[in-house]
Amino acid sequence: MAEGLTARLSIDTDAIARNWRALDALSAPDCETAAVVKGDGYGCGAVRVGKALAQAGTRTFFVALPSEGVTLREGLGPDPVIYILGGYGRAEMSAYRQADLRPVLNSAQQTGAWLADVAGPAAIQLDTGMNRLGMEADELASLPDLPDTIDLVISHMGNADAPEHPLNEAQLVEFQRLSQGMDPRLSLSATAGVLLGGDYHFAMTRPGIGLYGGWPFAAAERVVTLEAPIIQIRDVQPGESIGYGATWVAERPSQIATISAGYADGLIRYLSHGATTFVAGQPAPLAGRVSMDLITLDVTGVGAKPGDMVELLGPNQSIDDLAANAGTIGHEILTSLGSRYARA
Repeated sequence: MAEGLTARLSIDTDAIARNWRALDALSAPDCETAAVVKGDGYGCGAVRVGKALAQAGTRTFFVALPSEGVTLREGLGPDPVIYILGGYGRAEMSAYRQADLRPVLNSAQQTGAWLADVAGPAAIQLDTGMNRLGMEADELASLPDLPDTIDLVISHMGNADAPEHPLNEAQLVEFQRLSQGMDPRLSLSATAGVLLGGDYHFAMTRPGIGLYGGWPFAAAERVVTLEAPIIQIRDVQPGESIGYGATWVAERPSQIATISAGYADGLIRYLSHGATTFVAGQPAPLAGRVSMDLITLDVTGVGAKPGDMVELLGPNQSIDDLAANAGTIGHEILTSLGSRYARA
């Protein structure tokens, strides 16, 4: 048996800070680079990530929900500006006031409620073609004069990770049109938009996934290492099957290793279809289905033994490599990582 049963998740916050600096260097000195730390810092720990980024020079943070903003404020103290992308709801009024949070107002209704209840600094979001959140031209026109407390105007791009897609330029033109004559600072781009160049940067960029080592920021340093221990190895003969559903059947004498991790740890079941792990740098493909707590690997010829650590994420496999094997994106891999890991 292995000496331990717990998988290890290591987060390199220094790499996150270096990724922020690299993205910051892509825009002009008068363009602020903020940071998106929603989803508990993309699964990496929002407060831990936020502290590293604040030390690197980040002054403005974006999260999705007021509860995330409260946690971040408690961890970072009074200095950073924290915006809530989901907007404003009266049920969370006390959180906004007590934690000094700023909503990104997504409708005339939210704007009216905010002005009536709190009337503090806030952002507004314009819908420039993604058709998800934000105000279109007619709703924007229904507002009275833009309140003085609005200090930021943002929009969000729907296809910036495809640089040649016509939606990018269309959204840029619409953002320029809707924001013409507005005094607040403007912000259009997340990570992919930063990479489109200076026309898309305006006064602030808001990188997210690129901070955590994800595509499309190809120059990003890898941030996450995930390893799980081998708890047992067995010999399997031709014709024998492995795991639930008997979906993998040995075609030759094989060695099968069982590791201590599964879909309860965020390693989604669809990884059963072709994912690979690494033992001492050698590939070890999955054999059979991912189950709740266990994954089985074909380690034939690898020389593995119980107690060895198996790399699921690290030098040999990025979050996007693993995501591709699951038919998803690196964002989902990161934000799905569970609470049972020993974190370092």
